[in-house]
Amino acid sequence: MQCPACRHENSDGQKFCGECGARLTPATLGTTTAATPPAPAPPSRPPAVSDRFASPAAYTPKHLAEKILTSKGALEGERKRVTVMFSDVSGFTAMSERLDPEEVHAIMDRAFEVILREVHRYEGTINQFLGDGVMALFGAPIAHEDHAHRALSAALAIQRELEPLADDVRRMHGVEFRMRMGINTGLVVVGAIGKDLRMDYTAVGDTVNLAARLLGLAKPGQVVVSGRTQHLRDGFFVFEDLGAFQVKGKVEPVRAYAVISEITGRTRLEVSKERGLTPLVGRYRELQSLADMHRRAADRQGAIALVVGDPGVGKSRLLYEFLRRLDSAGVLELEATCVSYSRSMAYRPIVELLRRYLGLSDGSTHEELRSRVAEQLRFLGLEEEERCVLLAHFLGVSAPQEFLNRLPGPQLKERTFGALREVILRASETAPLILIVENLHWVDTASEEFLAHLAGGLSGHRVLLVLTTRPGWAVSWLVPPLTETISLEGLGAGDVRGMVRTLLAAEEVSEQLFKILADKSEGNPLYVEEILRQLQETGGVVVEDSEARLRSADVTVPATIHDIIAARVDRLAEPLKQTLQGAAVVGRRFGISLLSRILEVAPDPVAGHLRELHGLDFVFPSAQEPEPMYSFKHALTQDVVYAGVLERRRRQHHAAAGHGLEELYAGRIDDVVEFLAYHFGRSAEAEKAVDYAILAATKAQRRWANTEALAFFDDALKRLEGMPDTESNRQRRIDAVVKQAEVMFALGRHAEQVKALEAIRALTVDADPQRRAAWLCWTGFLHSLTGARPEVPIAYCTEAIALADLVGLDDMRAFAECCLTHVYVVAGKLEEALQTGERALAFFAARGNIWWACRTLWGLSMACNAIGEWERSLGYCRRGLEHGQEVNDLRLKVVGLWRTGSTHILRGDAETGVRYCDQALALSPIPFDAATARALKGFGLAKAGKTEEGIALLEGVAAWLDQQQLPYTRSVVGLDLAESYLRHGARARACTVAETVRSASHELGYRHLEGWAERLLGECAGPEAPTIAAAHLTRAAEILETAGARNELAKTLVAQAALKTAAGDSPGARGLLERALTTFDALGTLDGPDRARTLLAELAG
Repeated sequence: MQCPACRHENSDGQKFCGECGARLTPATLGTTTAATPPAPAPPSRPPAVSDRFASPAAYTPKHLAEKILTSKGALEGERKRVTVMFSDVSGFTAMSERLDPEEVHAIMDRAFEVILREVHRYEGTINQFLGDGVMALFGAPIAHEDHAHRALSAALAIQRELEPLADDVRRMHGVEFRMRMGINTGLVVVGAIGKDLRMDYTAVGDTVNLAARLLGLAKPGQVVVSGRTQHLRDGFFVFEDLGAFQVKGKVEPVRAYAVISEITGRTRLEVSKERGLTPLVGRYRELQSLADMHRRAADRQGAIALVVGDPGVGKSRLLYEFLRRLDSAGVLELEATCVSYSRSMAYRPIVELLRRYLGLSDGSTHEELRSRVAEQLRFLGLEEEERCVLLAHFLGVSAPQEFLNRLPGPQLKERTFGALREVILRASETAPLILIVENLHWVDTASEEFLAHLAGGLSGHRVLLVLTTRPGWAVSWLVPPLTETISLEGLGAGDVRGMVRTLLAAEEVSEQLFKILADKSEGNPLYVEEILRQLQETGGVVVEDSEARLRSADVTVPATIHDIIAARVDRLAEPLKQTLQGAAVVGRRFGISLLSRILEVAPDPVAGHLRELHGLDFVFPSAQEPEPMYSFKHALTQDVVYAGVLERRRRQHHAAAGHGLEELYAGRIDDVVEFLAYHFGRSAEAEKAVDYAILAATKAQRRWANTEALAFFDDALKRLEGMPDTESNRQRRIDAVVKQAEVMFALGRHAEQVKALEAIRALTVDADPQRRAAWLCWTGFLHSLTGARPEVPIAYCTEAIALADLVGLDDMRAFAECCLTHVYVVAGKLEEALQTGERALAFFAARGNIWWACRTLWGLSMACNAIGEWERSLGYCRRGLEHGQEVNDLRLKVVGLWRTGSTHILRGDAETGVRYCDQALALSPIPFDAATARALKGFGLAKAGKTEEGIALLEGVAAWLDQQQLPYTRSVVGLDLAESYLRHGARARACTVAETVRSASHELGYRHLEGWAERLLGECAGPEAPTIAAAHLTRAAEILETAGARNELAKTLVAQAALKTAAGDSPGARGLLERALTTFDALGTLDGPDRARTLLAELAG
């Protein structure tokens, strides 16, 4: 059944359109089935709806009409949460067929009188008035905070007041007259309100549709509501759960409730008690706690205060009172606030703290910034050049490239953290320092990491760190001896009464007013403040004879803080409301220059509007230099105002904010690139959204804030999905995917990044050489880690090298050769690995690129260990470890230690090797490095004779690696485990593990590991199965000799000699042992010769 108004398809039998609410007339019904002949024309009769019900202007009371027209300008083009009510007469068609048209007309006239009276009593409006039913709205165009309650009260009143009419119809005509209703709460976009008071609107989601569907579920005389409406008013009405229903257009079943009755006189406090009311406390104890902590901090004990409370409970107000009452002489106080959209903006609150300490304005140039940093460091006695460069870089003034080359990402972050902490602690020597970070539940990962770093070093310093957050946000890094949690509950009854007296300048508060405030606010100070303000603005409260009381008993008070704020905003004059909406788009804090560009209004009028809004307590001035800055008084106010802005207008405002920032920060865009990504990301300007997201990601990556960088890359890629397939957009997608590879690698998400790279394979085929080469490098490198056969990454890296040579990309050539070094080791091409790695190492060493030099040294060490060139391997390890210690990089040190341990263990010095592994584990490495160090330690212990302890460690690591996608590492650990089983005498278990590794290595092309596994299988078979053992050992020797794995080959020769000795072939055994000893002696292997000499002695005896 198609609606003639909006063309929406409705199910058969539906009386109202589920999309626009229009009446589906009998004529409409007749058009749905072509095979049905038209019905004969009915006899002429009066319409069921009187002419006076034809338009809202005809039936709306004057006082409501005035309110609607007053709201008209403020509501048009906004998103509003409303409650929609549909009603119709059950069995109306049958009744119309039995009764005379004039009788039907009279009945419906009387019914509509009741409906009108009760809907208007609760200040709802009827937007569709046709046939036997209506569509009514509560919450628009007249804003009401408790619109759901009003709709339910009106529905029950209508049913009650229609009972006399139903009795009369039953008595006079012998038919039942029952009204049924469907009610739902949700969003609509308010359109134009005409002179006749009819309101255009557009449904958001299923708001209207679901209300119409619920009408169809209702039985005669029943009021059926959605779960959303029931949830809002649960405790104030009695509901019957009707169960879940499958509704057209909804994937999941919809739960419906029948409204039975209203619980009159019910208060929110009583409802809250049933749900578990939290204890109400005052604020004096919390203020004393903060004062005590400040005194302890000033005495060089350090302190951390964690203030926890619900939104609006007064966390910010508590800190304001604490600071106001503090003797500020000689105290340094710095504040920063986390905001909801800043989780992807690395270090935003920390940057804000530093800028405030340095006295920097938003308009400070890079030169002024550098100068101010240097000046303050001199004042603190911290004038070291590196510290100055680090802090300037942190504030957005990029450090010289040669400086960055010397400090890999993790090291840069560690040094920056150290410099920041030094500044904070040294500043506290000049005066006791109070650092405040609000809204920690919105903190970005990088800032939280620094706060954890700072918290760990506060003991013994004059610093009080104050953090505020909401319940449910876990803070695991706080230092227990220094930390005190201050939990803010709702205010007690006495505190609420005192707050009302203060705000209304009254000596007493009437019980009626106090009861409403206590019920509705639940002790939340913000709720109390906003309710009182609304009552003052609407004339609902008066102070007479020093007593504050309600003006009339029927004054309603908002039920939720969202609805309180929304209703208050709707009452603003249009210019003020538009200013507030523009500000909400900018953020919690905003300046006049940017806001005037968004609103396209000169700065002076905007400044005037903000002064008015300040007087009305919506905003407050937060800074004056270099221009007046304002902040929303409450974050919830910004949220509610922003939610009410139409999506189309939001996009326009965000775009204007982006362009305004581009203009205001011309020449220093990097200072605000995260904000540009945020605003353009929410605008219709997709290209700028993607470009700035990639720039913001790159900036975060430079600071080693990988989580934040990845969030920006995700934003860019998601936006690109809906953009046209143009050459420039293809380039953007390549850039986003390739540039995020370093981040994904650092986060250990190798397989996920391989999928992303493979998804753009076709795009890179015709890309420019630089983009193509970058894609090849990363694809080859990550394929080598995730299980591709070696020839695959070798081919990628070889092509990347050719392209790099073609266009002179020397750094990319070196990167590809570093990758090849690792891949050649995996493939058993050990000499190629050494040659390639040495070339890459020379390039990185010459340019001071420590991170990639170490990564290359690791590959070279792997190749030497596979060959058995122990001294050369230890030399590479030594260099890598020295680099790590030189720049004090945790990961470089950890890997250097466990790779050194690995070389010693494989050589035969298990005791030394285990000691190096323990040193690596003591540094709390990342999970992969910790697992590798534990596995190596386990193998070392097994080689030292502690097989049970060693096997336990190896089995644990093997189980962990089974969950990862790192097949090469898992195979190496498997071989260590198999050899340990063999040493322990568990030959069957050793055989099973070795065979698993052999099969996987053969399939994946790990030739060196395949040879090692064949050697172990030969030893497992032993003299008891000489034919099988000989076959395995022969294959092992062939593979290892081809690979150049000399030490493993020598061990294979010893195993073959043992087999020949058992078979009585002494000359053959002696020749193999002498050959093996020559190799062991040349390599410097410590444990291999012992077994060979023992066998030779047995042959001689």
